[in-house]
Amino acid sequence: MSSGLQRRLLLLLLLPLLLLAMLNTWFDFRSADSAALAQDRQLLNLAPLLADSVIAGGSNAETPPVLLVAPPVDEFLSIRPDLAAFAVVSLEGKVLVGNDWLTGLPPTTKEAEFSSEEHQGITYRIVSQRVKTVAGELVVRLADGSDPRQQWLALLALKVLLPNLVLAIGGFFAVNWAVRTALRPLLELRDAVERRSPRDLSALDPDASPDEVRPLVLSLNRLFGMVNAQAESQARFVADAAHQLRTPLAGLQAQVEAWAQAVTGTKNHVNMPLAPVDTAQAAITLGADQVLRLRHATRRTSQLANQLLALSRADARSAQAQPLQRVDLQQLCEAVLESLLEAAMRKDIDFGLDAAHAHISGQEWLLRELLVNLADNALKYTPAGGRVTLRCGQRPAAADAAPTPFLEVEDDGPGIAPHEQRRVLERFYRVPGTAIEGNGLGLAIADEIARVHRSHLQLASGTGGRGLRVWLNFPL
Repeated sequence: MSSGLQRRLLLLLLLPLLLLAMLNTWFDFRSADSAALAQDRQLLNLAPLLADSVIAGGSNAETPPVLLVAPPVDEFLSIRPDLAAFAVVSLEGKVLVGNDWLTGLPPTTKEAEFSSEEHQGITYRIVSQRVKTVAGELVVRLADGSDPRQQWLALLALKVLLPNLVLAIGGFFAVNWAVRTALRPLLELRDAVERRSPRDLSALDPDASPDEVRPLVLSLNRLFGMVNAQAESQARFVADAAHQLRTPLAGLQAQVEAWAQAVTGTKNHVNMPLAPVDTAQAAITLGADQVLRLRHATRRTSQLANQLLALSRADARSAQAQPLQRVDLQQLCEAVLESLLEAAMRKDIDFGLDAAHAHISGQEWLLRELLVNLADNALKYTPAGGRVTLRCGQRPAAADAAPTPFLEVEDDGPGIAPHEQRRVLERFYRVPGTAIEGNGLGLAIADEIARVHRSHLQLASGTGGRGLRVWLNFPL
């Protein structure tokens, strides 16, 4: 915007100023030209009076003419003593009376002739005319060094260019300030849109925008509303679909679990006298394997439905609309440890807690879902005999920073390669070659919940370069 609309406004406002400056220069020159024409007329009127001032004498240097200067000519000479001159010149070009530097050949006709001549740094406007006097035919000359046209050319830089340059520079800064001030609401609107999160679709305040931009703001609000409604509709569909899937999947899983236990018991106590033992055993083994695969599929489908429901509930738009509450991170870690302790004991994993008192403002059920997903992932990927630790408390997020609350899960399992650590936060992404069952949603759900709490998941290798450490810092 600063390189587009602002530049165009500056150009459109400064161009008229430059045109006005050029027009002012032209008018200044025209006024000087008009004054010069008036001066020429004055010199032309004074030339006959100077001729009438010759009352006696000759027409050569030995017998110069005698002058009785007419009052208008005397006034002209006395008003500008350093800028006015006169001379009575013979037809041979010799000065008989007056200033010696006004020499030169006489005009060829009786018409007055004008010329410009520089003398001692001053440009004079000179009128020369052949006249008949009592002393014979002579040439009278009057010179005026106050020619406005010549002075205008001499003082062009000082009187015209410099003021117009100052006017242009001052106008540039004034117009630039005025444009910036006028566009400030528009620039603030741009910054407000740029600072928004992709998930923030709340309406802009139309009253904070100028009248000219208000239709654009209203159109943006309408677009935000449509996109938000569509996103909420999709989230509701996912939540409803996941919720509807949970009940039949739970029933199916219960039936398959019962079937799997029955088949496993039959496999261990088979007694078939009418068939060879190895054939019966093979049939039972084949049936048991199919049932176990079916149980694995139903478990995974049920887990996927639960995770989809959790992901829908953790969506930032819907979660931010819910009220915040005071959450005790230590109690939260203790509750999650207790709920997953049995699973850790089945794999012979050292499941520990390193907790200190810390409180934040958030949504406890979402934070519980976050911590369960992180801890469940750690227990799932850590081999038997390994170690998983839950941590919470306060520590500086950066050097010289105030301590901030945090949650952390660390294990000594296989870990995640550095180039994969950001990708595993994507939905449904799983590291290639992973043998552990899963849907690739656990870390994505945890990261979504972290964003609801104005934070994000951070991943790194565990202690000694082994395993994985996942944590998030909560803003103060």
